[in-house]
Amino acid sequence: MKIKHGVIKRIHVNQHNIRHNKKNPDDQKPIFTVKHTKGNEKGNVVHIYGPSAVVYDPEKPLECGAHVWIQTTAEVEVMDND
Repeated sequence: MKIKHGVIKRIHVNQHNIRHNKKNPDDQKPIFTVKHTKGNEKGNVVHIYGPSAVVYDPEKPLECGAHVWIQTTAEVEVMDND
């Protein structure tokens, strides 16, 4: 799925899913979440087609609890690794 240019997108790694995937190789969950104004997209591959920044903000984490994320207004494509 492509998310258009101009919308703020925050991409983070779901550590819980990484741990789950390690313990459950037959039940894999996507590890990336891209949060944007219209919802969340999940996948294992994220392409960012433009400038982005890596943000660390322990004082204002994302609603999911993430303290580190990638933020961009560039177009983003979220895919599985199939």
